[in-house]
Amino acid sequence: MEDVLSVYQQVYDPRRPQICLDEGSKQVLADTRERLAIRKDQPERYEYERKGTVNLFIATEPLAGKWALAVTERRTRVDWAHFVRDLVDVYYPDAEKIVLVMD
Repeated sequence: MEDVLSVYQQVYDPRRPQICLDEGSKQVLADTRERLAIRKDQPERYEYERKGTVNLFIATEPLAGKWALAVTERRTRVDWAHFVRDLVDVYYPDAEKIVLVMD
């Protein structure tokens, strides 16, 4: 934990961006009919159809206010590797070193 805290105390250097990377699954839903409000004091009622799941990879650079997002059908090592490759080749091609923080 102390190592991570020392990373966050470093001064911003665009040649050595500090990137926080996380991933997660989300359920995809579709409305099956228009939502109805029964009464003003009740929440809307709705029906939905489950359309599967997707995986989200998100990288943030808090010190620069930048972020990158990728949505994939699966969450495999290969998908993760493609996202990290895009970070290096597309988002930060001029970086000398990328400091990657993950949980």
